[in-house]
Amino acid sequence: MIAPKIRQTINSKGASVIRKMFEEGIQLKKQYGEDSVFDFSLGNPDLDPPREVLDAIVEVAQDTSHGCHGYMPNAGYSETRQAMAEKVGGEQQTKLEEKNVVMTVGAASALNCVFKAILSEGDEVIVPAPFFAEYRHYVSNFGGKLVEVPAEKDFSLNICGIEKVLSEKTAAVLINTPNNPTGKIYSEAEISSLTAVLKKHGTACGRMPYLVCDEPYRAIVYDGAEVPPVFPKYENSVVVSSFAKDLSIPGERIGYIAVNPACEDAEEFISACTFCLRTLGCVNAPAFFQKVVAKSWNAKADYSSYAHRRDLLMKILDKAGLEYFRPQGAFYLFVKVPEVWKEDDSAFCDHLKKFLILSAPGGGFGKKGYFRLAYCVSEKTIINSEKAFIQAAKNQE
Repeated sequence: MIAPKIRQTINSKGASVIRKMFEEGIQLKKQYGEDSVFDFSLGNPDLDPPREVLDAIVEVAQDTSHGCHGYMPNAGYSETRQAMAEKVGGEQQTKLEEKNVVMTVGAASALNCVFKAILSEGDEVIVPAPFFAEYRHYVSNFGGKLVEVPAEKDFSLNICGIEKVLSEKTAAVLINTPNNPTGKIYSEAEISSLTAVLKKHGTACGRMPYLVCDEPYRAIVYDGAEVPPVFPKYENSVVVSSFAKDLSIPGERIGYIAVNPACEDAEEFISACTFCLRTLGCVNAPAFFQKVVAKSWNAKADYSSYAHRRDLLMKILDKAGLEYFRPQGAFYLFVKVPEVWKEDDSAFCDHLKKFLILSAPGGGFGKKGYFRLAYCVSEKTIINSEKAFIQAAKNQE
């Protein structure tokens, strides 16, 4: 009997290094006990949703009106799209309308809809490295190629590097700020330089790339930092985001796409993304949580505990003699592999595992020689990990 075959382009071995470590952690916890394993693998926010969100959940759940669980327009409920227009408009210092927004199944489906809408076979998407590992798959899903441009030493945008790889095949530049895995926030000066390069290129070659801004961590910033707006600087800009991180509801899969109203094909872009949402099988964003976020999107969350945990973990790494980039936002530490390991981040992560520390190797994020620690874990986990980090750094045979 001849067995069916999986498509050659689908290779589960290329699955997320983050999820792989997370799943290994579940097994280790069963073996050694929950408190003995220090799992920094997955960016799973552990703050409870703000009270306004919980109240909105109760209110929406009590709605028994006729048709409340039915279909809505594929782009989402009108009131939800209006609320997101208000939200993004405030962040981007630009007036948006309902017609500029599509509700999606988290930021992941938002990015897939955007790339399905704008990519033709062989088109390229430029991304600063390091970057969220799944970007590779989101782009290749639609015949595109991800062009990785190493960031500067301080993880700021390598404008010259981006300029060198721009071509007539460039459909978009994708930036994530605050960045996963580094926590870097791209400054207003960097955004201005990037958009100037894109305008120059687009004018010269006749194809203006989209600037796609992935912003699920926008609200989680430290030390008075701010994420600068992009819409006032570049017409062909798009924001994709979700409420997974800022409202701590990652499992609810609620996100959105917002296009700059100044974009020449804004109406066509939103129409295309709405069509793609439907044909990718999502159909529409989750109805229940569309209603919830319409009522609670501007809830004020307290991220001070993340800042505290960041500082605790940095002190532990200092004691262990491990170098890292001080994050300006999000909830990750990007840590340099000790020199003795010759930048073999995967091997060092395996070494850490011997001390029951779970991390994600930097190679999966497009930056070898580093590993990522997600500190959205309990303070107890961080404090109790000190001895393990010190021992792991000391015993590097």
